[in-house]
Amino acid sequence: MSNAMDGWLAAHARTLDTLDPGAPYEDLEPLRGVLQDVRIVGLGESTHGTREFFRLKHRVLEFLVRETGCTVLAMEASESAAHAVDAYVCHGVGDPVRLIARLGFWTWRTEEMLDIVEWMRAHNRGVPADRRVRFVGIDPQLAADSVAAVGSYLGQVAPERAADLAELEILARARPGSGPDPEQRLLHRARAVAQFLDDHRAKFADLTSPEAVAEAVRHARILCRAADLVTRSLDPGSPQDNVFAVRDRYMAEAVVRLTESGGGRGTDGPVALWAHNGHIAKGVYGNGVPALGSHLRARFGDRYYALGLLFGKGSFRARSADRTQGPGVPHRIGTSLRCLEGRLATAVPGDYYVDLRAADPSAVDARWLREPSAQRSFGAAVPRLTYRFHIAPLTPAEDYDGLAFVSRSSCSRPLADPDAQER
Repeated sequence: MSNAMDGWLAAHARTLDTLDPGAPYEDLEPLRGVLQDVRIVGLGESTHGTREFFRLKHRVLEFLVRETGCTVLAMEASESAAHAVDAYVCHGVGDPVRLIARLGFWTWRTEEMLDIVEWMRAHNRGVPADRRVRFVGIDPQLAADSVAAVGSYLGQVAPERAADLAELEILARARPGSGPDPEQRLLHRARAVAQFLDDHRAKFADLTSPEAVAEAVRHARILCRAADLVTRSLDPGSPQDNVFAVRDRYMAEAVVRLTESGGGRGTDGPVALWAHNGHIAKGVYGNGVPALGSHLRARFGDRYYALGLLFGKGSFRARSADRTQGPGVPHRIGTSLRCLEGRLATAVPGDYYVDLRAADPSAVDARWLREPSAQRSFGAAVPRLTYRFHIAPLTPAEDYDGLAFVSRSSCSRPLADPDAQER
């Protein structure tokens, strides 16, 4: 099928004139028609540490904001801490470098992410409040800001209940699957705090304001999700209920909330969703766990568009599996015909994107889109020596609606921040 695949790609690929944000985007114009009725645009990445992926997604975000009415960037980042980044991009509150560090993931503590946040702030200065682009985290883990917010609010309205937060302080730093809790004490405590605030909403609104109590309840509900995630099993033998399945399900629910108008937090325009390819894909992980994108496809159908980002060769940043602190280190990899990226590199030179929905299912030259293949997939940490062999199964048209291919990858550029809370 290689010759047929090459021919189909040559006919359908759209060359990217540049990966740099701020450049004219005539080369992205075909996306206008492709995304005309799309509600959520999933922007994936096969590594968290490729500079070109950051730059291209920044550029696509600019296009979505200016040309399609997108007003929210939903990040695979701490739901709790992202609220402070949102305050910066909307109102200029805080130091963006420190706020990015508080997202809790070393992968986002980069010059490229700072460029995106600063662009959002610059854009928001010149538009009405209802057209500002918001920065939203969708990952319940690392809930330090929510622990602090709920504790502070209880201290104002019900000091006698502030001690209830002591047991929940672990949620500021605990990782998903940190330890079993057979009696679910942590989750029960979090739910009790959220219920207490909700039950006394009218009284506390009089003491403070409706907005203040609503914000406290929002943070308390984040703590409920974080408590559930922390105590879930890492056992891949329970693909519907383990920590990986629950995390993707919670992230999907967070994205769905962004499309709803309730509480004034919804958006009428499309949502730009930033996450790893494994999350935005429409199918399941290799261990049978339903991906974030599979939930969105079930809910929105073709109004969810999954754009996978792949690269041919070069370097990317990732931690070695035995390293728990600091930014990732460079890892290098060459072109390989063992995976889809190798075929993409030989079929069309340079950087490009392709809409997989354009394929005629009955066409012989499009059969490869519905046949099993393999793709590279690197997380925030990779094995020291065997990372080059990290591939994941895929069926291109079943997992993605489009592909963007970068011929050469280089490492993302870390920001220095001594106060960073890292993952």
